[in-house]
Amino acid sequence: MDVILLSADGQPIGTQSKQTVHSTNTPLHQAFSCHVINDAGQVLATRRALGKLTWPGVWTNSFCGHPQPGEDLERALARHAQGELGLEVRDVRMALPDFRYRAVDASGIVENEICPVFTAIAAGEIAANPEEVMDYCWVEPGALAQSARATPWAFSPWLVMQANGMELYRSRG
Repeated sequence: MDVILLSADGQPIGTQSKQTVHSTNTPLHQAFSCHVINDAGQVLATRRALGKLTWPGVWTNSFCGHPQPGEDLERALARHAQGELGLEVRDVRMALPDFRYRAVDASGIVENEICPVFTAIAAGEIAANPEEVMDYCWVEPGALAQSARATPWAFSPWLVMQANGMELYRSRG
């Protein structure tokens, strides 16, 4: 699998293998994040598997990923929801179109992404892939945002930043 490399202004400039792109000098690349909501209005928080290269074992948003070259983001979202959570999603909506971040893991590995953020509605039951997700729970959005503010080290840096900017977390708590 390849990731799409981006120029500083967000234009595609090539590809690189996902296995080699994340390092201590990660180039800017395309990604996405999704926050899944159930019919009760709760948001799905997931805990990253311990085998993940970056931020293993921390709590994060429902799922993230990288689109493949030539793949639109909605198709990539559906693929990752199925691959990580065994879940179908519906009503995909853009929440933060211009989200971009750079963060350094304790191991020195860098995330450097232009990462539009979406919300979606869960359409079915979860069957989490243990290579991606070691735990998950449905929580009230306001409670998750409050926890991320109080203990940011227990969460992925992108979740902490996204929760601060998303209407989902402001309107519920």
